[in-house]
Amino acid sequence: MTERLFLEDAYLRQASARVLRADAAGIVLDRTVFYARSGGQPGDAGVLRWDGGEARITEATKGEGEAILHVPAEGVVLPPVGAEVVGEIDWAPRHALMRMHTAMHLMCAVLPGIAVTGGSVGADRSRLDFNLPEAPDKAAIEAALNALVAADHPVSHLWVEESVLDANPALVRTLSVQPPRGNGRLRLVRIGAEAAPIDLQPCGGTHVARTGEIGPVAVQKIENKGKQNRRIIIVPA
Repeated sequence: MTERLFLEDAYLRQASARVLRADAAGIVLDRTVFYARSGGQPGDAGVLRWDGGEARITEATKGEGEAILHVPAEGVVLPPVGAEVVGEIDWAPRHALMRMHTAMHLMCAVLPGIAVTGGSVGADRSRLDFNLPEAPDKAAIEAALNALVAADHPVSHLWVEESVLDANPALVRTLSVQPPRGNGRLRLVRIGAEAAPIDLQPCGGTHVARTGEIGPVAVQKIENKGKQNRRIIIVPA
């Protein structure tokens, strides 16, 4: 198992760790700041450094079980198993993804109760697909998004028992991806005050601490992707 340090602190840029496995498929550490590609969010890139060497990491991906694979660049020297390393992520792209991922949560808040059929997070362009028979008004969506950004709502997370989701399945907004089950608890991301959140849903991604950090966004386009599917694409303004 790889301890996922980013789940508790998305602003942590580097951390020491011990190498559990190292081969061309990936380097497994006992703990990491590297987010592994999942849920439409790309994995982090960066570098691992140890006494006498370093290895460029092109992306972190999910491995077997609870392991995270740090995929090395072709031809780099791998750290020895058991070595102490310091892993450091490429911060600029990670922070851009944090901002955009949080903006996508706000899009869910703008369209409350509408199921999400798909999506992807990008530093420069992100999209969410909604189960809607007709396209919403582009200008209205953009104005509502930017109002939530400007309001500078706090963004936090909490861990709850899986039974909370059983009692309130509407917390899951995505039809195509279900939150991981089996560990006994779930991570909920909350935007807004505890008593009256703007958005509350299971999520294992990385987010900014306040919506004001997102900055202005623009709705680039709204596309029809089927009889009941509308794709909303957002970009930094």
